[in-house]
Amino acid sequence: MGRVKSATKNIAFGYVGQMATMIMSFILRKIFIMHLSDTLLGVNSLYTNILSLLNMAELGIGTALNFSLYGPVARGEKEKIKSYMQMYKKAYYCIAAVVAVIGLALTPFLSFFIKNPGENSLRDLTIYYFIFLFNTVSSYFVAYKYSLINAEQKNYVQTNVITITKIVTVFFQIIIVVATENFYLYLLTDAVIQLIQKIFVSRFLDNMYPYLRDKNVTKLSKEESDKVFRKTKALVFHKVGDVARLQTDALIISSFIEVAMAGVVDNYNMVISSVSNFVNIIFNSVISSFGNLIATESKEKQYAMFKVYRFFASWVYGFSCVGFMILLTPLIRIWLGDSWILAPAAVYCILTDYYFKGDRIVLSNFKTAAGVFEQDKYLALIQGAVNLVISIWLVQTPLGLTGIYIGTIVSGLIANVTKPVIIYRACFDMNAGGYFVDTVKYLCSLIGVMIVCNLISIRVLSDLNILTFIIMGIIITVIFNGVYFILYGRSEEFKYLYGKVSERFLKKS
Repeated sequence: MGRVKSATKNIAFGYVGQMATMIMSFILRKIFIMHLSDTLLGVNSLYTNILSLLNMAELGIGTALNFSLYGPVARGEKEKIKSYMQMYKKAYYCIAAVVAVIGLALTPFLSFFIKNPGENSLRDLTIYYFIFLFNTVSSYFVAYKYSLINAEQKNYVQTNVITITKIVTVFFQIIIVVATENFYLYLLTDAVIQLIQKIFVSRFLDNMYPYLRDKNVTKLSKEESDKVFRKTKALVFHKVGDVARLQTDALIISSFIEVAMAGVVDNYNMVISSVSNFVNIIFNSVISSFGNLIATESKEKQYAMFKVYRFFASWVYGFSCVGFMILLTPLIRIWLGDSWILAPAAVYCILTDYYFKGDRIVLSNFKTAAGVFEQDKYLALIQGAVNLVISIWLVQTPLGLTGIYIGTIVSGLIANVTKPVIIYRACFDMNAGGYFVDTVKYLCSLIGVMIVCNLISIRVLSDLNILTFIIMGIIITVIFNGVYFILYGRSEEFKYLYGKVSERFLKKS
């Protein structure tokens, strides 16, 4: 199956799955808020972030091994694949043990992370945490098996499994919450269904790749093992820094403000992630295609494809950012009510970080596919330290919640400036000047469109209801895409994308 066809299939299944899970998740969140407390919503958000911190124990070995599989998969070297997968299996079993030990060691300190826990006793909070910990640890016994599927550009298999599991889980959780209003049963429902899914997936993938059960597996050579460990060592720095920058906001909120506020913020993040996941499906679906491209094509071809995907990212992230800036708070008002609204300054900061994160996504994905980990291994550590220092400092000032996200923005911009220089030099043997020119061009276009749409929204949304919300959404869609088509419709990147889309539709017709 060709790269474009594989990516298209991954994207199509990803969209169907994301749409189904998004609708179910929004319904579940509304029912959760109606039947359970805002404090429990904050606890749910906090524990999710704590377990994300514990996932730091993976330390990038999965990324390094995924990269190592692209070449053997492209060349059909089954014996080499078996060797890498054997190594992957052993590594992840060790990681599961490490996460379990660290997770249990954190238990006595939970009370320090939860300010104003409401009616929840320490005993209850501890048991809730153990359920989250079990879900995380058990996932490592299956996670390594997905790497081969993804290296073969069959990401849709994992997407379908996750989608079906999510739909089933949410369906039963809705019933549990409405019928019992019991948070224990809510969490246990998820744990049981997830466990069944993991057992099924393990057996399914064993049948899909029966040669992985062979006992006769040749060990990797010292050179091959050292290469994986070298990349893993570099990824340790990336992982620690990324966790300190991306997974600590809820922890800071619940520790310095209150745990219920983590739930309020999580509502905004849920909307943003639900929509941005549609965008990310495209880019995450082509990582394996990038890996194949890098393993088989020239640097000129690689650079041309990089520019296309960078242009596309700027378009879709710009569009979604403008939509969020104008419609996110009105959507929360319609969905949950005025009591769940955040201060405008905090929302603007969250969305500013969202846009610049989108500007980095193609860089990060291409870097992952190319195995460029050593060159910027200290960058993520610097970012993480900057984020923690600024966020903890500013949250204790009158800025409060807004200060946390100022720290996130500043730390993220460090990568926006440095990563292009590193990647252009390492992957394309080029100067990154053109990248920054394009960045300014795309950002100015976005700001101009946003100003126009904001002026229009003041009148349209003065009487907020579902109809005016939809009308404003249509106006943003027409204005943004119309302006971008006028500005960039003649670019080589647009022509390439238009040609690929036209080709797909012509084949179907």
